[in-house]
Amino acid sequence: MKKLNAFQLKILALVVMLLDHLYFSFPEIFPAWFHPLSRFVAPLFAFLMVEGFFYTRNRLKYNIRLFGWAMFMQFGNIIINTICISRNVSVHNNIFMTLALGLAILNTFEYIKKIDGIKKCILILMVVIMILSGVLVEGGISLIPFIIITYLFKNNMKQMIVGYSVLSGLLFFMNFQMYESVKMTINMMMFNSDFLLITVIPFISVYNGKRGTNTKWSKYLFYIFYPLHLWILAFLEFVLVGV
Repeated sequence: MKKLNAFQLKILALVVMLLDHLYFSFPEIFPAWFHPLSRFVAPLFAFLMVEGFFYTRNRLKYNIRLFGWAMFMQFGNIIINTICISRNVSVHNNIFMTLALGLAILNTFEYIKKIDGIKKCILILMVVIMILSGVLVEGGISLIPFIIITYLFKNNMKQMIVGYSVLSGLLFFMNFQMYESVKMTINMMMFNSDFLLITVIPFISVYNGKRGTNTKWSKYLFYIFYPLHLWILAFLEFVLVGV
């Protein structure tokens, strides 16, 4: 299969992400399988974030940019949710915060390598706290470990895949629950489907290690598209509810 660069993979992920969010906004119109289909999207962005971590010229600036967009989106979500509260329409997504937290953990890992003594112990404790706080951000329970695995095994694809497989297995058993029928059990597992992050492996396998299109437009496409499409869908849902 033809190898794809980071920009091409991001475009593919954006399209599939849109399908997933269309389903959640309008489940009567769009099929439920859009959701499990999209489970590679967040891990793929997390993988490319780790790639960016190793190649960026300024890791701190990269982290600040992610946190800045996370705060911008949080503020925008508050406005949207306030406007749409009368019809119970809301936006709670904020993958920027998850990626920013993951990147902060990696930056701390790198700094820990350079110091010793009490400072090292304090920073290790901080990393543990940051990892545990992953349960507070969108998809953090799966994406924070995913980011750490990607970082640790960056130069060994086989070990990386083993790590993803173990994480996927753990998430499956954490979420697995028998319901009244096999069909209902499968449907619920497809909804609580973080364990399907393993579907990111084929996309990582065709990644050619290159950035691809490199303009200001391509750099900020995801930053703009991600919150904007969610807010537009929320407004559409608000307007069309009850119509």
